[in-house]
Amino acid sequence: MSEPVIETRALRKSFGTVQALDGLDLVVPPGEVTGFLGPNGAGKSTTIRILLGMQRADSGEARVLGMDPWADAVELHRRLAYVPGDVTLWPNLTGGEAIDLLTRLHRSTADRRRRAELLERFELDPTRRTHTYSKGNRQKVALVAALLTDAELYLFDEPTSGLDPLMMAVFTEEVRALRERGRTVLLSSHILGEVEALCHSVTIIRGGTDVESGTLADLRHLTRSSVDLTSDIDPDRLRRLPGVHHLTVDEDRVSFDVDNAALGAVVDAMATAHVRGLQVTPPSLEELFLRLYDSHAAAAAPDTSRSDRDGSLGGHPGAGAR
Repeated sequence: MSEPVIETRALRKSFGTVQALDGLDLVVPPGEVTGFLGPNGAGKSTTIRILLGMQRADSGEARVLGMDPWADAVELHRRLAYVPGDVTLWPNLTGGEAIDLLTRLHRSTADRRRRAELLERFELDPTRRTHTYSKGNRQKVALVAALLTDAELYLFDEPTSGLDPLMMAVFTEEVRALRERGRTVLLSSHILGEVEALCHSVTIIRGGTDVESGTLADLRHLTRSSVDLTSDIDPDRLRRLPGVHHLTVDEDRVSFDVDNAALGAVVDAMATAHVRGLQVTPPSLEELFLRLYDSHAAAAAPDTSRSDRDGSLGGHPGAGAR
C-alpha cells in the first residue's frame, strides 16, 4: 500500500489562549482528491499553513511527501502548488507577469498554449495591473499559476472564494483533470457541493480535531437516508422498527427517515407487501455535515457553554485559527 502524501498525528497548535489545533489526525492518500471540511475557527487554514512550513506545530507530527514541512520547506515547495482563499499579489505587475513570476518561483516553465487556454477558460485579462483586479480575478491568477505547474500535490484553501458559479465550474473541471492524471489534491472548502462533486474522501474537523474521516460512502453509512414508499404495507409495522424516524402517511404513500444500518430490516418488512413505488435517497454531503456537526455539538454542549471556551466563537478575531 502506498504511503500517504499527507499524514498528521496528534497535531497541536495554540495562539495565546486559543487552541487552534487539538490533536488533529489527517491522512491524504496518493492520487485522490480529499475534502477538508469545517467552519471558520475549526483549524483548517492553520493545518494547511503547518503543512506548508509557514507555521510550526507545538506538538505532534506532520509529514508531506515524506518530508518534514518545517525542516524541508524549500524542497517541499518545489513539489507542490498552493492557492489560498485570499490572494495577495504584487500591485504593479500585470496579471500575466504575476502568473509568470509564480511559475518561475516554482521552477516551472509554463506551456504557452496551456497558459493561453487557462486564461481563456477563466476569462482573465493578463494585461491589467493586479491592483485593479477584483478578489475573484486575484484568485484566478493564483489558480492559473497553480494549474500551470506539474506538481505532485495541490493544496487548495477555499480556492473559489470570490468566483462566480461559471468560474467555479471551470475549477471543478480542472481538478477532475488533475485527479485523472493521478495527482493528489487537498481541498478545503465551505462549498459542500464542490467537495461532493470532486472528493473521494473527506475529513471533517471541529475545534481543531477531526470528528469524522472516510470515503463519502463510509460516512453516509453512519447516518440516515430518506425513503418514499407507495405500498399497501401497514405504516405501524414500519413505525415500530428500530432506526425508523419521522414517519408520515399520505393515503398509500409513506415517507420516513431510516438509519442506514437499519435499511435491511425495512426491506424485510416490505417483502410481503405490494410495493408500487420506492425511492431511497442517501444524504447529501451538506446533510451529512450538518448532522455530524449537530451531534458533536450536542455531545460537547456542557463543555462549550461559555463563548470564551472555543476560539471559533466570539472574542478572538484574527487569531489565526481560521
